[in-house]
Amino acid sequence: MNYKLDKPQIENEQQAIETREWLESIDYVLQSGGAERVKNILRHLQVHVQEEGVVLPFTANTPYINTIPADKQPTFPGNREIERRIKSIIRWNAMAMVVRANREISGIGGHISTYASAASLYEVGFNHFFRARNENQEGDTVYFQGHASPGIYARAFLEGRLSTEKLENFRNELMPGGGLSSYPHPWLMPDFWEFPTVSMGLSPIMAIYQARFNRYLEDRGLKKPSDSKVFAFLGDGETDEPEALGAITLASREKLDNLIFVINCNLQRLDGPVRGNGKIIQELEAIFRGAGWNVIKVVWGSEWDPLLAKDHDGTLVKRMEEVVDGEYQKYVVESGSYIREHFFGADPRLLEMVEHLSDEQIRKMKRGGHDPEKVYAAYKAAVEHKGSPTVILAKTIKGYGLGESGEGKNITHQQKKLNELELREFRARFGIPIADEDVADAPFYSPPEDSPEIKYLQERRRNLGGYLPARKPHAKPLKTPAESEFEEFYAGTEGREVSTTMVFVRMLSKMLKDKEIGNLVVPIVPDEARTFGMESLFRQCGIYSHVGQLYEPVDADTLLYYKEARDGQILEEGITEAGSVASFIAAGTAYATHGINTIPFFIFYSMFGFQRIGDLIWAAG
Repeated sequence: MNYKLDKPQIENEQQAIETREWLESIDYVLQSGGAERVKNILRHLQVHVQEEGVVLPFTANTPYINTIPADKQPTFPGNREIERRIKSIIRWNAMAMVVRANREISGIGGHISTYASAASLYEVGFNHFFRARNENQEGDTVYFQGHASPGIYARAFLEGRLSTEKLENFRNELMPGGGLSSYPHPWLMPDFWEFPTVSMGLSPIMAIYQARFNRYLEDRGLKKPSDSKVFAFLGDGETDEPEALGAITLASREKLDNLIFVINCNLQRLDGPVRGNGKIIQELEAIFRGAGWNVIKVVWGSEWDPLLAKDHDGTLVKRMEEVVDGEYQKYVVESGSYIREHFFGADPRLLEMVEHLSDEQIRKMKRGGHDPEKVYAAYKAAVEHKGSPTVILAKTIKGYGLGESGEGKNITHQQKKLNELELREFRARFGIPIADEDVADAPFYSPPEDSPEIKYLQERRRNLGGYLPARKPHAKPLKTPAESEFEEFYAGTEGREVSTTMVFVRMLSKMLKDKEIGNLVVPIVPDEARTFGMESLFRQCGIYSHVGQLYEPVDADTLLYYKEARDGQILEEGITEAGSVASFIAAGTAYATHGINTIPFFIFYSMFGFQRIGDLIWAAG
């Protein structure tokens, strides 16, 4: 029997053959010439078709899958089982801390769900990446997400740094024996926390300017160059704060490859989804890639790898991309059969792909942020990346492990109490060895000092240089300038009219020339130096720029020309009071962070800008 193919069928087959030939050609180039050669060819192709009038649709997004494919993952170096047990104990103690505090004083607050979603993100960091400061290494700076503080306290408890009494007094700092502050707070816990990270949105901008200030110190010869990193942990909902994303182009412009953002994308904020009708990971990827950051997405756990390997025609990836975040949140609270029907059931090929999996197996397929191997691969790629800052977008579940009491639900951010049944379920899920008769009291649990868990935890921290967070000021006292330097100011102006700003600039100039402290003075100006008559300092001290000055300024033939230099002393921040105060904080805390007594001066023009940054001024205090 003869079958006659109609014209559309023939054209479709021809297009499929052409597409396959192009893909095979690209595969050949990839194997023979490598990734850079492929990129070069694709760039030439894009230019060629654009010259021929073909307009390609713009996208700053990559597919909604992990940036690092399974076959490119490094081998996980730790003991997965012991690390899982440590993480489970920390989860329990963090939860117990909040539950017990709210039993004692109803409404005292605290957060369970944020750390529950981010536990793997933190534990992989603590066990393999976060280096402490000591006499042999500079160490890393970590800005911990404020709402995750119970988990950080719970880990310090296992390390032996915090007592049971301290945990019992969570959010009760004035109790006998002392307590623990609600959020990271160096004033209340000066030996523990380095930086305040609440209100939300403060830590991202502070981290950016901290990373830049680290480079400033190196370029000016005030500290030795190092490979230390600045990590900032924040939530996806937090990125709606203007300060969170407002300075990200500074980081890429300055090529701050010492900066790593880790955004916990649990898709939920206090009232509901962060982007119910969209995809927050894709939105953030476009923003950061557009700003010049290296973006690493950690979307799917290892259980998805075999399915993606079989997805030769892209049907699964297409389905992953078309489902919105609100629907993904719905899957969290539904059964495996629901996910089979509503996610995989959209296409017969997808149903066939999971026909060998039970409903329970489908329900337990993890998101990437809960898979230590995926998280480790992302962190390793981030710390090894050169030339630009990195952001890791990790997909998680808010309230992970809370089960029916709050996992993935809109009310989970406010979850502060668990009943006895919920405590039993939590204990069983994470294998906490607490007796039935004790579980209702939500007791804190710590294994014996000689247990495999504690020995492993302590060994990992020893290998990374010690504990963190920890604040250890170690700067030497400065020698005060001679009083004779200021005698002219004591005498006054003898009837001459002189503006306050002129006197201040004169005082600043004298301090900048002082042999003892001059090199440590950090003038910080939000684009108002000429207003204050400070342009003489351009030539005297230079304006800091990591790349120096790549152009001839228009006023090069004048005495007070605009001089940028790699070792410049002035931080000319542009029109950003928030950025200026973030630099002020970095410089003002350098005595504790680096053992260097820098002396910052934030010089602002009027209250119109100053009144906008009350939170950052509080953080500075």
